[in-house]
Amino acid sequence: MSSLSRRGLLVSGAAGVLGVAGCGGSPSRPAATASATPTTPPTATAKAPASAHPSATNPAVSASPTASLPVPTAWQPSSNDIQPAVKLRAVRLIEALGNWGQGGQGQAAARQRATAAGYDPALAAEAGTLLSAAPEAALQVLEAQYGGILSDSASVLVVCRQWTPGATGGATVDVRLIGAQPQWRVTALHPSQPGAAASTLSTAARKVLASDAITLPPAALADVRSGNVHDSALEAMLTLSKAYRIELSVVRSGHPIDVFGTSRPSDHPKGRAFDVWRVDGHAVVDPATSHALVDGFMRAAAAAGSYNVGGPRQLSGGTGNQFFSDDTHHDHVHVGFDHS
Repeated sequence: MSSLSRRGLLVSGAAGVLGVAGCGGSPSRPAATASATPTTPPTATAKAPASAHPSATNPAVSASPTASLPVPTAWQPSSNDIQPAVKLRAVRLIEALGNWGQGGQGQAAARQRATAAGYDPALAAEAGTLLSAAPEAALQVLEAQYGGILSDSASVLVVCRQWTPGATGGATVDVRLIGAQPQWRVTALHPSQPGAAASTLSTAARKVLASDAITLPPAALADVRSGNVHDSALEAMLTLSKAYRIELSVVRSGHPIDVFGTSRPSDHPKGRAFDVWRVDGHAVVDPATSHALVDGFMRAAAAAGSYNVGGPRQLSGGTGNQFFSDDTHHDHVHVGFDHS
């Protein structure tokens, strides 16, 4: 992950062979939707790493913005990812749509970029706020996690930050795919729509926004600012941040409305869940990350009031089905709160 994903940049601005359902609730409990991207002043100190130059092997970012914007690096999956090629298929489209050099703005140019990268150009019409009238744009994928992975369909949640001249924003895009040969096919894009910032926020929301131990990507940041995240989730973030540095991927917007592969509502769209992809600087999916760290974090999340904690391993104990695991949650920890 590029250094662009650190907090200083983030805050500026039906089961199948591969696993069951999607993020948002365990199979035996109903899990419990709405979300525009925030804009903050551009980060003048944002610099690309020396190695972060577009490559001929990565046409998705070959149209490099000028030196006035950060130079994005191509996101790569972990060796421990479930079906890494599926994630890459989703990510490369978002990189192609969200990066353009001078004169590359507009949907017609985005269609050309999608075609050149090997995707249906019609998908450009579903890119939402990733496309704008800005003369150039730089998009960095911060993380890609599963919203659901089944044998022949998937939801990949592509979390990104985007810079344009004079503005910094970003989105989380729910990229839908179906199994195909020789590679999976992207069928739809659902960009996050967090909504406008609220005029007043709860104490918990203000504390989360001020915390140095809680990293929020653009869409999640806007979710908290909208006032539509329940205090049960916010208070749990604060409790967990006393013992861990947590980096969130998804809170409310950009997540499937229903638990993927089912008709059961997810907790995320109602602001009663959040996903954590990195704990104390260690990615949940990284094979080098200590099991004790992730498992301890999952138990801490349950102790903080979550009725529904999902992660890469099935933990014992808890109340009822408090802990669960499947392929979808191999790459993050889901922390959900009851809304009954």
